[in-house]
Amino acid sequence: MEDDAPRRRESISLTFVANGLENKGVELLESLEEGRIPGHDSGPEEGGDNRNEASPEPFSGWRSLQPALRATRRFCREHAQLFQWICTGLLSTAFAAFLLTAGLLDFQRALALFVLTCVVLTFLAHSLLRRLLGPRLLRCVKPLGHCRLSFWVERGLALTAFLGLILWLILDTSQRPEQLVSFAGICVFIGLLFACSKHHYAVSWRAVFWGLGLQFVLGLFVIRTEPGFIAFQWMGNQIQIFLSYTDVGSSFVFGEAMVKGVFAFQISWLMQTTMGTTATETLSVAGNIFVSQTEAPLLIQPYLADMTLSEIHAVMTGGYATIAGSLLGAYISFGIDAASLIAASVMAAPCALALSKLVYPEVEESKFRSPEGVELTCGDAQNLLEAASSGAAVSVKLVANIGANLIAFLALLAFINAALSWLGAMVGVQELSFQLICSYALRPVAFLMGVAWEDCPVVAELLGIKLFLNEFVAYQGLSQYKQRRLSGAEEWVGPKKQWISVRAEILTTFALCGFANFSSIGIMLGGLTSMAPRRKSDFSQIVLRALCTGTCVSLVNACVAGILYVPRGIAADCRTLLNATLSNSSFEVYQCCRQAFQSTNPEVSRGALDICCRFYNHTICA
Repeated sequence: MEDDAPRRRESISLTFVANGLENKGVELLESLEEGRIPGHDSGPEEGGDNRNEASPEPFSGWRSLQPALRATRRFCREHAQLFQWICTGLLSTAFAAFLLTAGLLDFQRALALFVLTCVVLTFLAHSLLRRLLGPRLLRCVKPLGHCRLSFWVERGLALTAFLGLILWLILDTSQRPEQLVSFAGICVFIGLLFACSKHHYAVSWRAVFWGLGLQFVLGLFVIRTEPGFIAFQWMGNQIQIFLSYTDVGSSFVFGEAMVKGVFAFQISWLMQTTMGTTATETLSVAGNIFVSQTEAPLLIQPYLADMTLSEIHAVMTGGYATIAGSLLGAYISFGIDAASLIAASVMAAPCALALSKLVYPEVEESKFRSPEGVELTCGDAQNLLEAASSGAAVSVKLVANIGANLIAFLALLAFINAALSWLGAMVGVQELSFQLICSYALRPVAFLMGVAWEDCPVVAELLGIKLFLNEFVAYQGLSQYKQRRLSGAEEWVGPKKQWISVRAEILTTFALCGFANFSSIGIMLGGLTSMAPRRKSDFSQIVLRALCTGTCVSLVNACVAGILYVPRGIAADCRTLLNATLSNSSFEVYQCCRQAFQSTNPEVSRGALDICCRFYNHTICA
């Protein structure tokens, strides 16, 4: 029997090897949890009952530590919440100290971080108050819902806000009358959408009013206030830096985490509360701020089969009206203004819901009026490393898709232009192209956005490229115009404009921000059909209406930006600039030289004119 003991111990160790646990520490811990000492079984084979009691038992210290280990584990489980609070408090204190130090050293540099911190604290405070005081507030407000007081309160608030907007427009546009054109553009686009509404009698003007109001407030914060502009500019720069050190797929993981975090919930709750929309459509539209048109519906995939046509239309419109967070870095790398890109995507969410309910109002009974029954599904990743690895795998497909689409559509555009040029030459129309046709057909649309008339042909050309090809090619074209302006190129070369004004660039950035193009119809139908195959006919029925609505969302976004836009930056000191030694031109040099050429002031030195003549041709240089 003594010879069998080593064999028994050897068979146990082989079992651990077979299970991938060839680790003596693991074997020891498992033995301690079972209350036995490894290598010293108390069975009769080893004579456990006849062992010498006088001899000290090996590993007796481990047996004595078992009560302490159990007590420690029990203590940790019972006070886990306390430990979490302590860690959170220490981290919060450290962050507060860091923020205070950064603010004392340079408040302007730390302003963006301060604004983002305030936003996060506002969301967290709202979640806490809603959890603690929500039921009590509902009991206080509930009696108002059974009387006519709530009706007059809503109408009174709407009338007050409308009169305030009119008064603000009168006072604000007295210095910049071009803003009235953008306001007229909003009225025209909303009127056209109402004329094309599916059910005119059922339009929810509450959703339209509050959606456009939220869009206006967000635009006012980003475009007009210095903290908002700096915060969004900083966010755009961080996205670009993040993508330069990682990959596009990792940004998808980041966007998915943001969606499944506090931000998407809070944004969707705010829109649902004010606009009266349902939980599913609102959550999907809020998710589109961070992820693409086919990824945001994954948040509500279990509910797609039971959603109404109006809700599906809102989901599609939200996808067409925004762009994916993973593409922001690509557009920013083109040189597109980062703050305008992020602001356009955020502002488009409430506007998409508002215009969707204007075009396709709700006439069915929805099952998702209450947000309690809608839950987000957890991702497959178990930890941060697995999420990053999944993001890297996604990036391969995403980058390949972007590159293939760009090559394909640029080749398609070249083919169309070659065919049009050939046909135009037969009837004496030289240089006929797709861009030329769009520059004429969409010129009124660009003008209604608030773009100066001389810039409208270029902006209309970019709008046509975005609608019939995709926004990636359009943003690439916009970046070329911007690079020419920054390099100080002449504004006109013959009959063709080489660049557009800063205001036109900003409005075009807002107008191009969205997936609303004909090539996205297949992407939208394919993505939604794979999630709910039984609703394929419903998806096909409303996809074109959603595409047109998403296009108008981007145009209304540009109109709001046109109302709120004010020039930023300090004008260059032309006297100092032109008297300095210049090796190349720039936009500031071009502006100063144009003033010098047009000026009759004798204070303009001959040396300054010589510098300008070195870069630009003018009659005064002859």
